[in-house]
Amino acid sequence: MSNYSVKRYQASDFKTWNDFIKKSKNGTFLFDRGFMEYHADRFEDYSLLVWDNDELLAVLPAHRIENRLYSNWGLTYGGLVYDEKLKLREVLSVFEAILKSLSDQGIEKLHIKTIPSIYHKLPSDEFLYALFIAKSSLTRRDSLSVIDLQKPYSISKTRRESIRRGQKNGLEIREEANFKLFWDEILIPNLDKKHQIKPVHSIEEIELLYKRFPENIRHFNVYHNAKIVAGTTVFITDTVAHPQYISGNPDKNALGSLDFLYHFLIAEVFKDKPFFDFGISNEDQGTKLNEGLVFWKESFGANTITQDFYEVETQNFPLLENVLI
Repeated sequence: MSNYSVKRYQASDFKTWNDFIKKSKNGTFLFDRGFMEYHADRFEDYSLLVWDNDELLAVLPAHRIENRLYSNWGLTYGGLVYDEKLKLREVLSVFEAILKSLSDQGIEKLHIKTIPSIYHKLPSDEFLYALFIAKSSLTRRDSLSVIDLQKPYSISKTRRESIRRGQKNGLEIREEANFKLFWDEILIPNLDKKHQIKPVHSIEEIELLYKRFPENIRHFNVYHNAKIVAGTTVFITDTVAHPQYISGNPDKNALGSLDFLYHFLIAEVFKDKPFFDFGISNEDQGTKLNEGLVFWKESFGANTITQDFYEVETQNFPLLENVLI
């Protein structure tokens, strides 16, 4: 049984938490409290910190709903974030301490959305092993289309033709801080028409996050004859560039605007990043695959990695005690 102490996050931990995320093995700016708390009114934050006396070892971004704890629904990924000095044995003990603490509080199940491996600053699959030992159940698996920018990749003939079409049409790409134009003219109308939904981030929220994280959030608009025709908002971590939003007007295929924009991002703006993440092409909790969407991403040279989602019973904490031989 570990002697680690598990404490719930409090406002007084703000700086301690953020400093830890910056030097962690697998954390990104999404776990910064300045990012997590933009939607504090939507979820009951129940994030955890694991201490060894006065040394912070790990944190778990989470929220609580009744007798269950979830990786924060407002974040793309979650899971255990830990110090780069932590070894596998210690990660097992940290997870044991978390599960026992939750069990003692009457929280029966923990739901985890893992951090895809490309976002790790160092190899960080210790937590996946801990989930296995605790007999976690795989509840969902999404497929992400990713380009390894450090290796050769091949763009299909169809994509190259579309990129050239964008050039011939005189498209202009501008990086700017004008999110509102894209939100109002392109993004909101498209999401409403196609899916009857709104962007996850309101215009006020994305502008706030941009002010807080100008190095991690960049925005690009595409213009044709001085009129906006497409745009993208990109989230940037130490290892990955990921378009969080991308959309074009009804003429996007005729103009080649989205292909032209993506090629610019991949080949020019983020060419020195290790990975370019197109994101998922899944629906229905990972059980359906949008064939046209994944084909389009793969035509840029993307390959597949997965993001797993787990459910674990907190009463399984004793399983983590008896691993070492």
